[in-house]
Amino acid sequence: MRILLILIGIVFAHSALAEILVPVRTIRAKEIIAAEDLVFKNIQSPGALSSPEEVIGQEARIALYASRPIHAGDIGPPALVDRNDLVKLIFRHGGLEISTEGRSLGRGAEGELIRVMNLSSRTTVTGRIRADGNIEVN
Repeated sequence: MRILLILIGIVFAHSALAEILVPVRTIRAKEIIAAEDLVFKNIQSPGALSSPEEVIGQEARIALYASRPIHAGDIGPPALVDRNDLVKLIFRHGGLEISTEGRSLGRGAEGELIRVMNLSSRTTVTGRIRADGNIEVN
């Protein structure tokens, strides 16, 4: 009897459905996800996102296919800087601020580290992307 109850519990645990978010259309990588791109669907998918606040306004890191679950690693904050963009490099130390022009060697969102070529010296530096799209170098 006890084994039967355990088996019934396992069957119910595996058949539990949850409301998760799925795209209504294919969303290409680097595309911003909007509310009209999503619907709720009752399916079983461990780790799938179910909160619209977590998904809307984020950027697809990979192609998201219609009716397939969205996982946390599939999306991220929108990129502010693309590869080969001209950016402003800013160095601050105490009251001193030096700025120059650079070319981004990668793509990234606010707060991420990115490599940039200083156009004046042709050296490669690493800096953090600020909210305004400038790169702060330390």
